[in-house]
Amino acid sequence: MTQTLTLLTGFGGEEVYIDALLSEFPARLLDAKEFALSKRVLLLKSVAGIGIDISLGALPFEEVIVARSERHEYLPGIELRICTAEDLIVLKAFAARDKDWGDIGTILQKQDRLDWNYIFSNITPLAEIKSAPEIIVKLKELRSKYA
Repeated sequence: MTQTLTLLTGFGGEEVYIDALLSEFPARLLDAKEFALSKRVLLLKSVAGIGIDISLGALPFEEVIVARSERHEYLPGIELRICTAEDLIVLKAFAARDKDWGDIGTILQKQDRLDWNYIFSNITPLAEIKSAPEIIVKLKELRSKYA
């Protein structure tokens, strides 16, 4: 099991955050710092051995995701901010791995009301930046299948 978090670091100040986190949590890679600086994801593990992927956020869309996130009680007395279903769909569609498409299908099965205008207005420019129009096609197919 892996947990994924986004830490808004901006561009250029990531190293301070990476060093602080690596001083508190074991890395899952020997070159975790270099990997994080190049891929913008710090791969750690908890004391219990659970994988922690910390995305080093800096894009305006990532700021919006954090601002739109909702508080949920994770454990008694411990609240975390969780991204909305729409934002999770955008993130997973952008990643576009087989696992992500499966996850999107699960989300669509469980969510009866989604803001599709929001989803497509955010994934479309990301797909264009990635030169991956197939992302939009696949997302529309899944929407039709589960709508």
